[in-house]
Amino acid sequence: MTAYDPPGQPQPQPQPPPPRAAADAYDAAGTVYDAVVLAGGAARRLGGADKPGVRVGGRALLDRVLAACAGGGTTVVVADPRQTARPVVWAREDPPGGGPLAALEAGLRHTTAPYVVVLSADLPFLRETTVRRLLDALATHGSEGVLLTDPDGRDQPLVAAYRADALRRELTALTAGHGGLTGLPLRRLTGALDLTRIADPVASFDCDTWEDIAAARAQIREHGHVLDEWISAVKDELGIDLDVDTGTLLDLARDAAHGVARPAAPLTTFLVGYAAARAEGGPEAVAEAARKAAALALRWADENTPDAGPDAG
Repeated sequence: MTAYDPPGQPQPQPQPPPPRAAADAYDAAGTVYDAVVLAGGAARRLGGADKPGVRVGGRALLDRVLAACAGGGTTVVVADPRQTARPVVWAREDPPGGGPLAALEAGLRHTTAPYVVVLSADLPFLRETTVRRLLDALATHGSEGVLLTDPDGRDQPLVAAYRADALRRELTALTAGHGGLTGLPLRRLTGALDLTRIADPVASFDCDTWEDIAAARAQIREHGHVLDEWISAVKDELGIDLDVDTGTLLDLARDAAHGVARPAAPLTTFLVGYAAARAEGGPEAVAEAARKAAALALRWADENTPDAGPDAG
């Protein structure tokens, strides 16, 4: 997916690939993280609107965040239950509205993995690659958590990966020291942890106001982003988890449109997808069907050239 640069904010510098040791640790362990998504805030700066349900690029903000952490094991959403694009476990702090620490503790009760990714539900530009980056850094460094910082250098503890045992240790200590977690700010937790910080003005961009929502909606419709966004939205809507070479399909559509007729482009790409589904294949089946259809389109076009002989194509 293409990185995003919210209006007026500098584009982050390309990051080097994660150290090999971190990638090996992640892959060898399989599913090493659970996710806790906090989605029960009051959204006062949005006039009390249902912020997790606000749509950006045709998808609810909550669903966009859930897509980014789909590679984990258990995903817990701390909020009142609602319809989501993928299954989750629902939890609620007691009493509701008790604040982020109380919500985090309620979510942690349903997790078992050694790492926990903690996210807010209002991150329109969060991607699975960012979640992987946080986890890789956590596996590499000896810290107890890795969080993003925003363009002003401020910590974003709700875009972070933590060691679960460290979270439970400090939450237990805070509960004992204050008689509970209700109303305590997140900094009481993060201030007690050994943290690594990663600057990322894109993935850390959150939607606190309607101006933020408008900026996010405008950004994803820019030419460099709109196709990836649309494909992701369609896959979510149809329940498809398949990565294909969009360049190949676009080339096929161009060949069919130019060599046959304009309506041949969408119909041909549909038939390619249908053929791949009938073959119960993955990206390779799509690529093979597209190759065959593209070759046919070229043969069809060759027959229409003025000097085409009886054996054209």
